[in-house]
Amino acid sequence: MKITTLLFDLDGTLINTNELIIASFMHTLEKFYPGKYKREHVIPFMGPTLTESFSTVDENRVDELITEYRRFNVEMHDEFVEEYETVYETIETLHEQGYKIGIVTTKARNVVEMGLSYSRLKQFFDVVITIDDVQNAKPHPEPIQLALKKLNATPEETIMVGDNYHDIEGGKNAGTKTAGVVWSLKGKEFLESYHPDYMLEKMSDILTIIGSEEK
Repeated sequence: MKITTLLFDLDGTLINTNELIIASFMHTLEKFYPGKYKREHVIPFMGPTLTESFSTVDENRVDELITEYRRFNVEMHDEFVEEYETVYETIETLHEQGYKIGIVTTKARNVVEMGLSYSRLKQFFDVVITIDDVQNAKPHPEPIQLALKKLNATPEETIMVGDNYHDIEGGKNAGTKTAGVVWSLKGKEFLESYHPDYMLEKMSDILTIIGSEEK
């Protein structure tokens, strides 16, 4: 079936927020638990919601930890965030060619808006689904299903693109095709173990994929 719709994760997929996220976790954990956490401890926190991640640290202080994390994250946003190669041109091309394109992220809307403004990508997207819009985060299908509903698209004509297993599993749970990105902080082999339909070496590869799907 012809691909008409592309859904993208934001962090680590469209924009490089990895160092911002790691720094935000490190700052927060160092403030509350000095000397206890190192960089390698926070890598597994990339992808799950803040509530899920901080629940593994201290179930009784989750709200406190999230508040400090978000304060630092917003304050330091533009100092850390970078754009991945070919992302802007690819999203612009998809928009110009009339594809339905959306973002499905586990981030809060205010920080999502900052990232989209910084990267100049906001103008291209038809829908943006954040953690504030749903009861369940990826890999639950709800956020992807909501995006499809708003775009008036079916799973069969959609590819979900992301850098983490939540994106691949979420896409599969919602019935879409899936694409992983090799620039994932978790590594290419980790993502391939979840068997996405495609792996992108760079974002512009998606144009080749949807071109071949149409033939």
